[in-house]
Amino acid sequence: MLSITLMGNTFSENKYQDKSYIAFFDLDKTLVRANSSVILLRVAYSKNLISVKDVLKALWLSLLFRLNLRDTEKIISNMVRWLSGVDENSLRELVSDAFEEKMKNLIPESAKSEIRSHKNKNAHVVILSSALCPVCRIIADYLNMDDIICTGLESSGGIYSGKPAGRLCFGKEKRSRLIDYCEKNNKRMEDAWFYSDSTDDLPSLEIVGHPVCVNPDRKLKTRAAEKKWPVYIW
Repeated sequence: MLSITLMGNTFSENKYQDKSYIAFFDLDKTLVRANSSVILLRVAYSKNLISVKDVLKALWLSLLFRLNLRDTEKIISNMVRWLSGVDENSLRELVSDAFEEKMKNLIPESAKSEIRSHKNKNAHVVILSSALCPVCRIIADYLNMDDIICTGLESSGGIYSGKPAGRLCFGKEKRSRLIDYCEKNNKRMEDAWFYSDSTDDLPSLEIVGHPVCVNPDRKLKTRAAEKKWPVYIW
């Protein structure tokens, strides 16, 4: 039987009614100074779980992403395909190893401080990312964040198919989930914050009351200047 892994896409209706507002954070290049999928592939290769060909393909896709030479959504879909045939426990172990060996040290102190600042103001703090759910979950737990909204993975009998579950949490889909999350938690969009590094997140940045550009790419830096959005370098 086919099952859908949607860890973190909980849309916790009425769960956080006592919170003042919601602060959303992207993950890759925002909370973590790298692409989490590429880190996973490198650690998987070091453990002989994937081939050199898989790693080279991932690095090539990452380069295309940085240079804006290929549709980002297609790149994310391609990065998910390497999970085909991987069981859920193996992925959890890989994510745990990658986090301890690489990702933890790539989380800026400025990000930790910003999250603490929002929590001290009684905010509900959420990861909103196209990254894989197991990655978002381990980082959210480490940073004491409240929830995650991210890309789910399709599985059958505990084995991943290599396909995303439903739509990728990217672009307009990410914006839709942000809006839905605010509505179901009775929080106003104009009070919401969203932190991101990428032009791909403009649909979400443009609808919140407090957009923040973190280590922005060239196009986002230009848009931030036009809109007079704050720019943080972490």
